[in-house]
Amino acid sequence: MTKWFYHFVIPAKELGSSELGLDLWIEIGSLSTGCHPNPAFHFLFLTFYFPLKALYYYYMKLTFCGGVRGVTGSCYLLETKTHKILVDCGMFQGEHAQEYSQEPFDFDPKKIDAVILTHAHYDHCGRLPLLSKQGFTGSIFCTPPTKSLTNIVLQDAQHLMADNNHRMNTPILFDVDDVKNVDGMICVMNYHTQFEVIPGVNVMLYDAGHILGSAFAVVDIDAKHTADSKARRIVFSGDIGNNDVPILPETESISNADIVICESTYGDREHEPVDTRMTKLRDMIKNVIGDKGTLLIPAFSIERTQELLYELDRMIDDQLIPNCPIYLDSPLSIKATEIYQEFANYLRFDRDIFSSPDRDFFSFPNLHVTLTVDASKSINDDDRSKIIIAGAGMMNGGRILHHLKRYIEDLRSGILIIGYQAEGTLGRRIFDRAEKVRIYGDEYDVKVKVGAIGAFSAHGDRRKLRQWLKTCQEPIGQIFLVHGDADVKENFKIYLEKELGGNIEIPKYWQSFEW
Repeated sequence: MTKWFYHFVIPAKELGSSELGLDLWIEIGSLSTGCHPNPAFHFLFLTFYFPLKALYYYYMKLTFCGGVRGVTGSCYLLETKTHKILVDCGMFQGEHAQEYSQEPFDFDPKKIDAVILTHAHYDHCGRLPLLSKQGFTGSIFCTPPTKSLTNIVLQDAQHLMADNNHRMNTPILFDVDDVKNVDGMICVMNYHTQFEVIPGVNVMLYDAGHILGSAFAVVDIDAKHTADSKARRIVFSGDIGNNDVPILPETESISNADIVICESTYGDREHEPVDTRMTKLRDMIKNVIGDKGTLLIPAFSIERTQELLYELDRMIDDQLIPNCPIYLDSPLSIKATEIYQEFANYLRFDRDIFSSPDRDFFSFPNLHVTLTVDASKSINDDDRSKIIIAGAGMMNGGRILHHLKRYIEDLRSGILIIGYQAEGTLGRRIFDRAEKVRIYGDEYDVKVKVGAIGAFSAHGDRRKLRQWLKTCQEPIGQIFLVHGDADVKENFKIYLEKELGGNIEIPKYWQSFEW
């Protein structure tokens, strides 16, 4: 006698059991009775079985919600059956920044239980106020310096949004109250302190050596949350710092990991030796000041500015550069430097800072700090040769634009680039030696001298990233490359496959992986 059956199995692990599963046979027709399979049963089967399966399916899922369409906008969603957390929630910068930044979240912010914040750079923390604005009420975990720096970064961003809205009618994505809400949600955690972020998921932060308070996050997932009932360790790199940074500790080792989400900003190149930093900086200053020009240094407010001040302090002490006024014309840089001084115990200096005549590692007699708008405008009254350090680092906003308008067509003057310039930014066009650029809608000829120092980068190059990945005691099961331009990630993948082997993937936007 011929019979028709549906046979389906729900394994024990999908029921959350270590022993018992379901093995079901359902008769749906018989030749002897003339009863043939009813198409309606197919509908009922798909309608009720698969939701039942989903109800009992325990899994861990990682979704790439950002950091995969370029170098900015880092955001990763980690889910268990009952909880959701984010690692970073950054703003997009560079090409498509306005379009991407206004996109809705591809998840419900109200259902996010917590956020792990690796550091305070805007491309890692910039959308936190939006998350709060749209219903997130959980906790944000980060180191103590990151909390302080994040607050001033978001305040500055909101101020720039309001200014750009006034000048160019661009949208204001969040307000001052949203920034205050974020600050109130932050729970500070010291390095090497394990905490349970959601049930069955423990996190520990380690020093990434990128900026003050930066961390890579080691996330341990309990076996009950995985499809194969095996615990997993995922490491989120955040941003990994450069080697031999004169004011920061070295990046800590991974120890071990099953999965690593690894940044790849400079995955296709190697920085020049660190000892060239002083030489190139000294030579550029001598060249421009010797021609009686003005040297503009567009600086990222956090880390690059402090590192630059530290090097200038050293060269002035050693009388290696001409005596000239140096202006720090960035409110965010000024506030960030105060936070660096407050958390000096997190820093590591490559010389005895108290040997400096002024006994201060970030200031010197001819440094002028211009916090207010009027103080900034007064720089124009100084017709001497000088150095102006101003944000934004990618020249996509901030006071540096006003100085560029004044000096970009001056053959005697110069621009020194000391940080990454994202695709589509004014900084990238100048770095690529464009002959003409537009600033606030007006076109200018680029006549200034243009120089760059890669050794000032706060990001490790491909050698540093490989070195960091190799600190893992056992082979890493899977590496995902993020936070890099498409061609850079492809080249880095080839490089790592040759150097490390293993399973290396380049995830797409909103692509998910389950374990």
